[in-house]
Amino acid sequence: MSDYRAPVEEMRFLIEEIVGLSEIRQLPGCEEASEDVVSAILDEAAKFAGEVLAPLNRVGDKTGCRLEGDTVITPPGWQEAYHQFCEAGWGGLTAPAEFGGQGLPNSLGVAVEEMWNAANMSFALGPMLTTGAVDALLTAASPEIKSIYLPKMISGQWTGTMNLTEPQAGSDLALIRTRAQPQPDGTYRLFGQKIFITYGEHDLAENIIHLVLARLPDAPAGVKGISLFVVPKFLVNADGSLGARNDVRCVSIEHKLGIHASPTCVMAYGDAGGAVGYLVGEPNAGLKYMFIMMNAARHAVGVQGVAIAERAFQQALTYARERKQGRDLASGEGPVSIDRHPDVQRMLLTIKTRIEAYRALAYYASGLFDRAYHHPDTKERELALMMGELFIPLVKGGATEMSIEATSLAVQVHGGMGYVEETGAAQHFRDARITTIYEGTTGIQANDLIGRKLMRDQGATLMRLLGMVETTCKELAGSGDADLAPIGAHLAKALAAWGEAARWIGENLKGNILGVFAGSVPFLELSSRVAGGWLLAKSAQIAKRRLSEGVGNARFYQAKIASARFYADHQLPQARALAQSIRSYDATTLQAYASALFAYD
Repeated sequence: MSDYRAPVEEMRFLIEEIVGLSEIRQLPGCEEASEDVVSAILDEAAKFAGEVLAPLNRVGDKTGCRLEGDTVITPPGWQEAYHQFCEAGWGGLTAPAEFGGQGLPNSLGVAVEEMWNAANMSFALGPMLTTGAVDALLTAASPEIKSIYLPKMISGQWTGTMNLTEPQAGSDLALIRTRAQPQPDGTYRLFGQKIFITYGEHDLAENIIHLVLARLPDAPAGVKGISLFVVPKFLVNADGSLGARNDVRCVSIEHKLGIHASPTCVMAYGDAGGAVGYLVGEPNAGLKYMFIMMNAARHAVGVQGVAIAERAFQQALTYARERKQGRDLASGEGPVSIDRHPDVQRMLLTIKTRIEAYRALAYYASGLFDRAYHHPDTKERELALMMGELFIPLVKGGATEMSIEATSLAVQVHGGMGYVEETGAAQHFRDARITTIYEGTTGIQANDLIGRKLMRDQGATLMRLLGMVETTCKELAGSGDADLAPIGAHLAKALAAWGEAARWIGENLKGNILGVFAGSVPFLELSSRVAGGWLLAKSAQIAKRRLSEGVGNARFYQAKIASARFYADHQLPQARALAQSIRSYDATTLQAYASALFAYD
């Protein structure tokens, strides 16, 4: 059961109707994203994902990668697929035209990115990290570094990585020890070890460009003393050709629960005299630059969550339609396909509607960033950027947590066969598990949501978002429509719970900081759940309008309304319970619980 069909109609609906590509294509630099171009790219990407990448997914899971000497060998078919990927120009879809990219909006690129990850998440991780490295260099690198590295990274001839953490540091980058020694020629020699480096070594591209965090000799302590360096696997000659092998090597790869075909490497720098590196931007500003790459990666991982959930859903739905077992409870007919059993229907509907909600979040965020980067009005750019950054933890944390629930339910739909590796259902569950961990755990996303995104403007951006949701609630309530009004009623109650929780956080942040952050993950779940419900409600509004106009696919629009109704009926009511849980945390009771539960000695 390896078939994957990209939900192109759903993607096109979101891009055009929710993201507002008709507005975005009017912005400077986005003019090429015409309706014809969008349709052609979505159709061709769906074909490549389904015919080239998806068949390799199971092969990669079963074969994995292996380390021979200091070279990682990828699974059979990987090299051929990667070369086809590069020849088609997929790696440069949203990259600037001046460096060889196609310069298309992120709100189109996000759909293509979802297809790659749904078809073959292990494969997609390589291009994903390269895109993030390109974004960081575009923002912070010198013109010389850009001219040397960006064209070949955008073409896929070279790939990129992100080298942050070390064995003793984990998520606390203040503890990194990798050092960079200045040289008379303006270069640096790097010494240290990095862990969990995705595609740190592989046999797909001729060169690998590592972006590495390290400390200069006179760097201040903590995160304020971290600089960013470009460290290529092979040094680059003045004419752009490859020179000698740099002093950076993969010394081992991890044996993981999932994403077996994505090499997760331990990288050693400077074992033979020092790895040659080039400073990116200003000294001691590396973490600021890396956050550019990290934010892009966090959004991309949220898209991964949507993608792997979609792949699992498609397989579970196919199985449920084919597997006959038991009798129809209403008619007594049997045996019937299990998709006629109420509990299986509940599981499938839960998976499907949650995917639609979190896909909408991810796509909506990409549209905000298009506006932040391209809108001619400075104030509009600032507002879009603030809102887009607020959405990052909702997308990364919310969509990835959803993916674990969705892939687990997909296994459950299969019953015992879901627990058997041969069906492939278990792979999606295993692959999804990493998404809540890398690029910052869900706890880190929740801390970022409260500690950075809410508090930087005393909650003003969140209040603006709540106001947008309230407007939709009023529109739905005043519609008089038998479908839309109940959606609005549920959304209004969930919005009230979200607002109450947000106000409680603001009031308790100083006097009850332990309690606030103990409830940070529930607050992230509450925020993403209600925000996703809001976008489904807007989708239902649009679908109703299109039905009344008599245009488009009526069955598709009816399904959009049904999704919003199911989500409103069965997902949004959980908002009040989450809000109650959040408000129940306080430092005194938290410590009392911890003392009672962990006092084993």
